[in-house]
Order: sequence, then C-alpha cells, then structure tokens
Amino acid sequence: MAKPLMAKATAVWLVDNTTISFKQIADFVGMHELEIQGIADGDVAAGVKGFDPVANNQLTQEEVDKAEKNPLHKLKLKFNPAAAGEEKRRGPRYTPLSKRQDRPASIYWLVKFHPELSDGQVSKLVGTTKPTIQAIRERTHWNIANIQPIDPVALGLCKQSELDAAVQKAAAKKAAEGGVMSDDERRKLVSTEQSLEMDAEPRMPSAIEGLETFTLGGNDKPEAAEEETVVDADSFFNLPAGGDDEDDDEDNIDPRF
Repeated sequence: MAKPLMAKATAVWLVDNTTISFKQIADFVGMHELEIQGIADGDVAAGVKGFDPVANNQLTQEEVDKAEKNPLHKLKLKFNPAAAGEEKRRGPRYTPLSKRQDRPASIYWLVKFHPELSDGQVSKLVGTTKPTIQAIRERTHWNIANIQPIDPVALGLCKQSELDAAVQKAAAKKAAEGGVMSDDERRKLVSTEQSLEMDAEPRMPSAIEGLETFTLGGNDKPEAAEEETVVDADSFFNLPAGGDDEDDDEDNIDPRF
C-alpha cells in the first residue's frame, strides 16, 4: 500500500485536527500505533509542523469524515493520475556520493568471481553503466592498475539476497542453454545460504592425486607387525646372569699377578 508524503508530519496534522483513532492513522502513514500515541502525548515528533494531506491533494475530506465515523474504516490515498506507474520506474540504482568511488572495486569483484553475470545484472547490483563494466572486464579502465576486487555486499552497494538472486538466475540461464560448467563455475553459482549449509570437503593436492591407495611393499599388515613386535615391559628389567662373565674374567687374569 502506498504511503503519504511526509508521513510523520501528516500524522501530526491528523492527530491535531481530526478524531481519527491512533490505529487508523498508524495504518495510513505506515507507523506504529505507539508512535502515534507518542505524537499525541508530545513525546514524539516534537517541533514537527503538521502537513495537511487534504490541502496537498493526498486525502479527501470525505475519506476523513468516514474514518471519524467508523473506527474500522481504513484511510486510502487520493488517486493521482500523474503518479500512476511511478513505483515501476526502472533505472540504475542510486549510489550515495560517499560510496561511488567504491563501484569500480565492486565491479571488478563481480567480473572476477562471477563472470556468468551479465552486464545488465552487474549494473543493477551496483548502480553503474555498461561501458564502465565493459572497460573493467576488458581491463581498459583508466585506473585498472589501482583497482582491487572488493565484495559489493561488504561495501554496502547491494544486499546479499540480491546478489544470490542474480547468481541463481545466471545459473538457471546457463543450465537452460546446456553449457558445460567446470567445478569452479558450479561452486560460484551456489548461493551463500547453500554454501554455508554444505559440509567441508577436503581436497587433495593435485601433485599427490592417485597416491591415496599407495602402500609400501612388504607392509600389507602393519597392525599385525606391530602386535608381533610388542615386548613386555618387565623383560627390560630382567638382566642376564653374570656368572659366566665373571668366570671368563678370572680365566683371563695374568698368573704373574
């Protein structure tokens, strides 16, 4: 449902100049009922000048009268032909001035890690133009040497849900075209929620792939070998009898001594 312009100022005017219930005003301006009560008590919107919705062609007097007579009646904005279709206007996303210098970094990130996204999708996500995207994609941008890829979600240029939706749409389009994707491309086309739910799969370095079943010869049963070589700890303390050694020492004594 469309909301009136200057919602808080409109609520102030309705509270001061009508007997419409707080619930009706809250539903009309898109605020909470307790906020409307705070306006009536003077705790909220202190110093805000009321904005007359009737004089500004947003509400009819007949609509106000109906709402005052019937507490269940919901206020409706006056139909304005000039505003028809205004909410459906399409165009590049507005980017605040403080974040516009971050757009090349976010474009570079999207082009590098999600090359399946079209220029139109990238343009909608970060609010840029297709020539800029093409220049970064082809590395002909005037400042390409100083641009580092940064996630647009981390920069606040788009929401994670919007990025996931664009990635899933690109995945569906590529699957419909029948293109063969590599493992890395499939991994990129998975949304963040799905990737967080996946179990971590250990990957073996390519240099030793195929050696996981390799064993040394003559060691088919390492466990059995270990069992055979186990020695009782008490045997280490059983020293051999020294009688023979003493006899040998006596025989080797020089008779001259």
